[in-house]
Amino acid sequence: MTWTAPEYSRADEPFTGPERAMLDGMLDWYRVSLLSRCSGLTGEQLVTMAVPPSNLSLLGLVRHVTDGERNWFRCRFAGEELPRLYSNPDRPDGDFDELDPAMAERDLDRLVAEQAAARSAVANRPLDASFVHPNPRWGQMSLRWAYMHVIAEYAGHCGHADLIRERIDGRVYG
Repeated sequence: MTWTAPEYSRADEPFTGPERAMLDGMLDWYRVSLLSRCSGLTGEQLVTMAVPPSNLSLLGLVRHVTDGERNWFRCRFAGEELPRLYSNPDRPDGDFDELDPAMAERDLDRLVAEQAAARSAVANRPLDASFVHPNPRWGQMSLRWAYMHVIAEYAGHCGHADLIRERIDGRVYG
């Protein structure tokens, strides 16, 4: 039997309420939106490239946001010392390169686990709490900014994922 990515169900984000609940809801909505673009696909389909010469694929996007979640929320904001899973300064495109269809299930599970760990790392922390970015040009950044940045990253990558998914099997998301 061939493995396929599970179905992911998405709940609506809150439409009114406190800022934190709205940011958490919107981020979770995008988190599941990206995962849902992978639902029902095999590892081989998940590594399908968008169009030459692009190295974008659904699995590459999954790996990219996995490192992003870890980097922004756990390493930078919470101060955890963790290695990147896929990319590093010597391999800046590591999340999009060397994809293995046999590792697709592991990579999707890693993203779900990293999303949960990121939630825990920032739970109950004030949005005005800050950290200092390692690049001195960027300086001090708030948790609020990190939320907005990661939401924007997911939004862009969900657009990429929509196009890749449509190329793979014609499925269109609304």
